Amino acid sequence: MAQVHIATVSYTVSADYFAEVGADFDTEAVDDAVLAQLNLKLPAGVVVHRNGAAFADEAVADEARALDWDALLASIDLDQILAENGR
Repeated sequence: MAQVHIATVSYTVSADYFAEVGADFDTEAVDDAVLAQLNLKLPAGVVVHRNGAAFADEAVADEARALDWDALLASIDLDQILAENGR
């Protein structure tokens, strides 16, 4: 099934946040883990790629455009991800 671009999602953890937390992390692994968790929360047929581009099957594109990306990202346990990806 063809997919259409529906959004660009800024899912990466900012350098300011890493500085605020004050520890050394594998930032690429943290971002990959956030992306993996985000994709698990999405409806079937919707995916966010590593570059932040979100795509949806045409059949669910309208539903996907209505997603609250900020709420989805806020529901990810970033503290747990950071705990698992320290250096």
